[in-house]
Amino acid sequence: MSEASSQADHADLVSDIIAAHQDQPGALLPILHALQDAIGYVPGDTLPIIASGLNLSRAEVHGVVTFYHYFRSSPPGRHTIQICRAEACQAMGSRALEEHARRSLNVDFHQTTGDGEITLLPVYCLGNCACSPSVRVADRVFSHVDAERFDEIVKQLGNTAVEVK
Repeated sequence: MSEASSQADHADLVSDIIAAHQDQPGALLPILHALQDAIGYVPGDTLPIIASGLNLSRAEVHGVVTFYHYFRSSPPGRHTIQICRAEACQAMGSRALEEHARRSLNVDFHQTTGDGEITLLPVYCLGNCACSPSVRVADRVFSHVDAERFDEIVKQLGNTAVEVK
């Protein structure tokens, strides 16, 4: 798909999303969430459309997108790995796990590997404190993850399903 057709597709999608939400008070956040849910990120070319549709400035929309770490401005990897950074996980070694993940994937948090496969994200509690450190891939939470187990999980991502026990 060319960049021009992608932008046209984004414009149509954003227009539909705005129409569905614009009468809600505080519609900007629901619109941004709906857009990211639909395509995985909030493309820069959609910000002027959203701003116009809500009678906001582009700076206001851009400010919200960049303020909240949840919103991505570029496409995520095929897989997203979240490493818990809550206190319980830190006490059980998540900082060492973070360093290992960054080194082994050659990315920092909020970045995607060069092959577009994996995006690494921090998360501030997975609700799995008794089994920390924890990692989430898609909807699956992994417990007691150390460097070796992390590498197993990443290796399994080459397959469709992650079945590390």
